Amino acid sequence: MFTGIITGMGRIVAASALGSSPTHGKRLTIECPPAYLDDVGLGDSIALNGACMTVTTLDAAQRQFTVDISAESLDKTAGLDQTGPINLEKALRANDRLGGHIVSGHVDGIGTVTHFAPAGESWELRVLAPRALARYLAYKGSLTVNGVSLTVNRIQDVEAGCEASINLIPHTVQNTALGTLAAGSRVNLEIDLIARYCERMLSSRTTA
Repeated sequence: MFTGIITGMGRIVAASALGSSPTHGKRLTIECPPAYLDDVGLGDSIALNGACMTVTTLDAAQRQFTVDISAESLDKTAGLDQTGPINLEKALRANDRLGGHIVSGHVDGIGTVTHFAPAGESWELRVLAPRALARYLAYKGSLTVNGVSLTVNRIQDVEAGCEASINLIPHTVQNTALGTLAAGSRVNLEIDLIARYCERMLSSRTTA
């Protein structure tokens, strides 16, 4: 379980195939900020761009750890099959502050950035979510984009899905990998857990 508050910016420095078949996944080597791995052990959960992964090897001296990601996970996520900057969040502890919202680390769909540009002192990020996720998006609701807990400022239903507009303060742009996004970038989306359960309960009452 996570909160969508990024605890470090890392980088995938290597993505090697685990086999020759397309059914095999990849082993990712992630480089972390100094001291980031001091309280991490083998088997711990760390979210990479919002996708929960398990630490399989650890080299604190080199500031690196590895995860094995399946072909299925690679197919259902974006940005985890190649080198580049990445958002990191360690799993939530029972006594931690819930600074964002409840995040499971399970990607619900892949969105596409349609707009990312300065807007006054902040930045406006617009993401086109798949049509299947549209019913979970609401004004002032929560949405996780590449692992970052964000508040939706505006939604617009379009033929291809639902475009969510989000305001990013400079701190978020500077301290997460969202600052590297551009129009056309694919991003991992996780809908709000409460919205998921509400939709299920309402649909059950309708069909009962």
